[in-house]
Amino acid sequence: MSLSSEPLSSDDVAQSSPAIAQPVRVRVTARRPVADRVDEFVLSSASGEPLPAWSAGSHVDLVAPSGVVRQYSLCPAGAGSYRVVVERRADGRGGSMSVHDDLAVADEAWISVPRNHFALTRALGYVFVAGGIGITPILALIDEARAAGRPWRLLYIGRSRAEMAYADELAAAHPDHVTVHESRVSGRLNLGEALAGLPRGTAVYACGPATMLDAVADACAPQPAVDSFTERFTAAIADRVPSEEFELSLAMSGVTLTVPEDRTILEALDGAGVVAPSSCREGMCGTCETGVVSGEVDHRDAVLSPEERSENESMMICVSRCTSGRLVLEL
Repeated sequence: MSLSSEPLSSDDVAQSSPAIAQPVRVRVTARRPVADRVDEFVLSSASGEPLPAWSAGSHVDLVAPSGVVRQYSLCPAGAGSYRVVVERRADGRGGSMSVHDDLAVADEAWISVPRNHFALTRALGYVFVAGGIGITPILALIDEARAAGRPWRLLYIGRSRAEMAYADELAAAHPDHVTVHESRVSGRLNLGEALAGLPRGTAVYACGPATMLDAVADACAPQPAVDSFTERFTAAIADRVPSEEFELSLAMSGVTLTVPEDRTILEALDGAGVVAPSSCREGMCGTCETGVVSGEVDHRDAVLSPEERSENESMMICVSRCTSGRLVLEL
């Protein structure tokens, strides 16, 4: 099913789907399967204007034909194009199924400008760990590491090659750098052993299921001068203080309201008629990041690094809360 051939305005997007930041109209110029239940979509500008620049590790919000907004990492693509890879998931909220069923070549859609919470840091060398569809942000990071002339290797983990996008291409192009591990064939990979003894100055980038990311972090934590960076599909579950009611003040608009223990900041703002950018509402995409003027934050997102959390300068208002009784935000 194609989207309407009539151009859509930003107001149309706002009325038909959750808000996205700085919407960009794109057209699907190519589509192909790259693994079981996984399709690649190449997007170009529908207006003729150049697409915004992006850096390795970036993602965009994509408004599916159903109106659901989902986040997809950008993969290396030809000049003037974006490339996203979508896994069809029946256990989600319908976004990936709508993209697979209803978005065809020549159709148009709205995306956001790219955002990056997974940028490549400077390091002496890199190890990339991808689990399943988690390979998508890793592709661009590998390209950047190669361009910088730094040593790198990839551990690509999945149930079978048939379900692992680009596995054969990566192994063929970089046989000395890529290890493809099929758990159905070889059993579960011991990441503690696979990541043991890393040289000082190594940065480990991982994207995939939470259990894999936890194992990567545990393997890297005791190693001197080895840092790990992760991008999660779901927010990490950690010990949290109980949710309590608190006062919220908006520095720019002068609004003050109460956030009950059973509502998020974003829900409280919605109820008060205050418009704030948002997308996933699960602490995953970073769309709702808001500056903190004062107050202590209970960070519950999967976006900010431990260093960024300790700085207490911003928060994701869709999931995070206040532990100091009063919070002042830059809204």
